[in-house]
Formats: sequence, C-alpha cells, structure tokens
Amino acid sequence: AGGWASADSSAAERAVLPIGRLSLSMSDTELQHRLAAIMAADAAGYSRLMAADDSATVAALDAARAVFRRQIGSHQGRVIDMAGDSVLAVFGTATGAVAAALAIQVEVNLLADAVQEERRMRFRIGIHLGDVIEKADGTVYGDGVNIAARLEGLADPGGISVSDSIRTAVKGKVAASFDDQGEQTVKNIPDPVRAWRVRSVTGATTQDVAAPIVGTATKGTPAGSEKPPAAPGETMLALPDKPSIAVLPFANMSGDPEQEYFTDGITEDIITELSRFHELFVIARNSAFTYKGKALDVRTVARELGVRYVLEGSIRKAANRIRVTGQLVDALTGNHIWAEKYDRVLEDIFALQEELTRSIVVAIAPHIEASERDKARRHRPENLSAYEIAVRAYAKVWDAYGKSDTALCNAAIAEARAALVLDPRSTLALNALAFAQWQHLLLGTASDRDTAWREGMDAASRSIDADRDGSLGYTCKGLLLSYARGEDRMDEALANLRRARDINPHNMSALIALGSVEIIAGNAAQAIEPLLQALRISPRDPRQFITYSQLAVGSFCLRQYRNGADFALRGIQEMPGDALLHAQLAMNLVGLAEFAKAATALQTARQSSPGFIQRALDGELVLRNPDQLRRATTFLRIAAGLEDPSAADVLR
Repeated sequence: AGGWASADSSAAERAVLPIGRLSLSMSDTELQHRLAAIMAADAAGYSRLMAADDSATVAALDAARAVFRRQIGSHQGRVIDMAGDSVLAVFGTATGAVAAALAIQVEVNLLADAVQEERRMRFRIGIHLGDVIEKADGTVYGDGVNIAARLEGLADPGGISVSDSIRTAVKGKVAASFDDQGEQTVKNIPDPVRAWRVRSVTGATTQDVAAPIVGTATKGTPAGSEKPPAAPGETMLALPDKPSIAVLPFANMSGDPEQEYFTDGITEDIITELSRFHELFVIARNSAFTYKGKALDVRTVARELGVRYVLEGSIRKAANRIRVTGQLVDALTGNHIWAEKYDRVLEDIFALQEELTRSIVVAIAPHIEASERDKARRHRPENLSAYEIAVRAYAKVWDAYGKSDTALCNAAIAEARAALVLDPRSTLALNALAFAQWQHLLLGTASDRDTAWREGMDAASRSIDADRDGSLGYTCKGLLLSYARGEDRMDEALANLRRARDINPHNMSALIALGSVEIIAGNAAQAIEPLLQALRISPRDPRQFITYSQLAVGSFCLRQYRNGADFALRGIQEMPGDALLHAQLAMNLVGLAEFAKAATALQTARQSSPGFIQRALDGELVLRNPDQLRRATTFLRIAAGLEDPSAADVLR
C-alpha cells in the first residue's frame, strides 16, 4: 500500500519478476520486443494518509486516478496497471509521456491544494525510454519498466524524474527544462542510471502547480498588463488516443450574406452530432470558427488544434435546391480519406445533415456500434423557416453574452419566441431563449426577474422533454436553478449540469457551467477539473476568457491567490474590458498583499461596470459559502479603499 519502495508490493516489480518463468512456457511469437516510454507513479506518504483518514484518502485516490487515465489516454498512452496507489503506463512516444506527466501533475497538485497540507496527496512520477517485452494481453515486462519505477523513487512528491534517454528524446520538443540529478545506482539494475528532474518553462518544478499553465506576473509592470508565458497545452497538443476531428466552418458559396447564418448552422449541427459520440474527440465550435474565411493549410490547423482528422466543405444554395460538399482529410498523411457531394431539394436538409454526419462517423470510427450511430439522428424541427430563425437567435444570444449587450440579448429572445410559434419543439430556439433569460439574471438586466426566470426554466424543461439526450437543455436548466430565489435548489442545479457533462463531455458550455456552479455552491475544488478540460477541448476558443474567469474565482476560493491572479491576467489579455476579470484580479492581488495593483485593477473594473462593482462591494456576490463571500467582499472593499488592508490578515 505504500507504493513501489518495497519489492514485495511493487506493481513494476510484479511486471519484471515473472519474465524468467514466462519465457520457458511461451513461444517467441507470443511476445513482442519494442521500444517504449514507460511511466511509473505512486502517491507519496500513502500509508500515512490511509491511517489518518482512509475514506478521504480513497476518494482522493479515485480523483487522481481519473486524472491519470484521462491524460494518459489523451497523450497516446495506455494504462497497464493501477494497483494500490501506483500507476504503470506505456506510451508510443517520449514526448507524449512527458507531456502527460506535466499535465497530470498540474491537475493532481491543484486537487491536492484544495485540502489541508497534511491531507494532500502528491504523486512521484518516473519516466524511462527503453526496451520492453509485451505479451499478447498487453502486459509489459523488462528492465525498462524497472528503471522507470526506480526513477519514480528519485522524484520529489509532486515532481517528475526522467532518464537520460527521455531527456535526449524530448529536449526542445516540450515546454520543460531539466536539472541533472547525476548518475544513480538503483536496485536490480547493474549500471548506474543518469536521472534528470523536470522543470516547467517558468523555471519552477512541477511541484509548483501553476507553472505549466499560467506562469507568473512580470515585475515592474502595471496591474493587468502582464503577459504570462504560453502553456505546454498551448504549444504542444498531443493527439488523443481516440479518433479526433475538427469540423471547419463550411464555406458559403451562394454569394448571399444572408445565407451565413444558415451555412454556419449546418456546420454547428455537424459538430453537435459528432460530439454525442463518446468514442470521438471533437474540437468545440468556437475554436473551429476562428478559421472562418481564411485560406488554410489542413496540417497546420490539425497541429494547432491537436487533432488527426479535419472536415472541410462548402454549401451552395439556389432557389429550392442545395448542394453540400465535404471532404475528410487525414492531417498526418495529407490523404483525403473521404469525400462526397450531395444535391438535394431544400426540404430534405435535415435528412442531409443526418446522412452527412453518419458518413463521417463511419469513415473515421468504423468500429462504433450501430446503437451509437443511432444517437447521431437528432430530433429535427418541423419547419425549415423555424430552424433558420432559431439559428439566428442562437447566434445572437452568444454574441450578446460576449458583448454584455442587453439589446442584442432581447433581439435573440424575440427571434427565439418567433421560431417557437412556428415549431414549439425546436430545441435550438428553446435553448436560445433559456440561455438569454439566464444572461438577464446574471447581469441584472431583466425588467422582471421572476418572469425571466420562469420563462427560462420553462424553455429549458421543454428542451429536455423534446430531446432527453440534449446536453444544452440540461446546461441551461442547471444555470437557471442556481439563480432560483426563495429556496436553495443548488443540488438540483448541479445534478442537471453533471447530466449535461455526462451526455456530451465535449460540450464546452456544459463544462464551464458546471465549474461555475460548483464554485457558487462552495465546491471550488471540484470545479478545477471540468474547467481545465474546457480549455483542452477548445484550445483556440475566443471565449476562453470565461473559463479563465471561473478559474480565477475558483483559485481565490481555494486561497491559491497567485494562480487566481495569473488566470485573471490571462482572461484580461483576451478581454481587456471585462469588469469581472479585473475585479477577480483585484481580489487575488489583495490575497497576495499587492494592494497598489489591486486598487488599480478594481478602478478599471469600476470604470467598465460601476453598477456591478457597487453591488459586489455591498456583498451581493453569488457565492453561497459565507466565509468565501465575506473574504471576497472584504478583499474588494480593501482594493476600493473602503477598509484597512489589515482586515485581510485574519482572512487571508
């Protein structure tokens, strides 16, 4: 239970010791000798943690294992064993193994920082590139596994140690540097092993949980002007272990600007339907649409988004007919592996969308079961005009959200209502209406708050009734329930948001909404994982400032003020005029006792949205945890010069 320090209980040792017996009873054809990158990890002080609180330790271990599984899979690795508190995995590339280890330590250390020091679970990770022997059942053996286990023992808790072969293979290819630990004599290996401690691009070890993601502020520059270094996930996105695809905006070949909504709607529907398949990794709509109208090199797009396949196409609409062309490209080889042209009368557009989606799925994931393909057949509106109106409403409501534009939000509501007159079961229109009314509640711009909440809730409930497998209906309902007045419906809100995430784990809106409401409910530690996942699935999203904003306030709630300030700065880089981000920066800077910078940040926030800041200073923030609400309000008032900085000392 204590890890791999003991040969008797070591998962890595168990993988090595039986090789002599197996070689006597198996033919050479049943064993594969190959070069691989091996990752070995275990929890530091696991026995002590179990003795202190076994239930909490098991829960923390389960959360950490989930991180290991996801990151290993996302970086082309495979889990071999998870015995006790240990993890053994194998990768096809050294860069994949190191990138996975960096990402794992970021997430696991963030989770650990959410609890008291004596309860924190840190993992040591060792990585080696060497020969392994692989059985037909996937089990691996050999000295390569043993060396990885010994390197793990040389790592610091929360850190990574690698062999010289790994360091040579990845140097210059990952956002990390290496400190020489010298030659080490390790058990059961006759020759010394040279070890290297991995450091992030910022110069801190991976024990500094913020380093691989956010960096640190630049000294001597005004608050809000710092530019954190690029994150490893932004400079190198490893391919997931399952088919991954980006659907680029289809080109409008009609020559009519009015058809842009229609063309964009077709592209979004394809993304949505592909995202229903848990066997696929689908890049979110907002990142894909950053390429709209640009001359593109498919291989560059795939490298920037971290996908293997790219779908591109065009739509030409004339009179009552439509022509849709599409081609699927394997970006690794440049080969066109699928192409098709569809000529249809306009009334057949929904059958066309279903046919196109099914064709893509069959081309890139031939082993998906027929029952999974059936999920691609969505409920279709009964009237094309209603559909086009709903597409316009949905586009406007997101535009309104990004601009905090009340008039645009009201226009979206009007169009959604018009679409619902023609098609009462249009889930697109229902979700647009629900999301728009939630925006009014968020910004305090509803003319009648109770009426806005009721109409939004009715629309979200009808969307769920029309499509039980639709993620956005549950997302909107969860957001609205978190703003219920008169009774606490937070548990119900979280249940809906978790359902939305489970239905479609690639829905960035669902992930951000879940993280946001977890924070509001007082569960900031549980918000980190979905928010980090939102950043990964949409690495070029123009609305990433929303995710950074939630990470900033979540870090504040966890008293991780440096992380919070860095996340806020990242968001400000993307949306300089956002009042919430500047207020969150101010709160975290007070936590760091950087009062002058905090005052500057809050003044910027007040200039952008004086009404919102005044409500915040009056204690009207939505945080449900009374201690977190008091700390946030006090820190903002200190930044505003309304309270003495000494008031932060007891709360910090």
